[in-house]
Amino acid sequence: MKELFGSPGRVSGLGLRIGQFAFAAASIGVMVSARGFFNSTAFCYLIASMGLQVLWSFGLACLDLHALRSKRNLQNPVLVSLFVVGDWDGTAATVIK
Repeated sequence: MKELFGSPGRVSGLGLRIGQFAFAAASIGVMVSARGFFNSTAFCYLIASMGLQVLWSFGLACLDLHALRSKRNLQNPVLVSLFVVGDWDGTAATVIK
């Protein structure tokens, strides 16, 4: 399997996951600081969606860190497909809401 920038188990992938985690956490902080955000159901769903994105990004960042420390290859086609579906699902849920 061809190794690309940001692939799972690489330093660039870990950096992108940490960035994804940080921006999702920052967006939650900004949304929660808005006045009356509980009054809008869609806004609450967006915050819940970002919460799931934070968890997903943190979990994959930990997996990337583990793979880098143990020098394991995460370039398994099934595993990469799982990452793609998980990332696509999180992005689609955020866009739809």
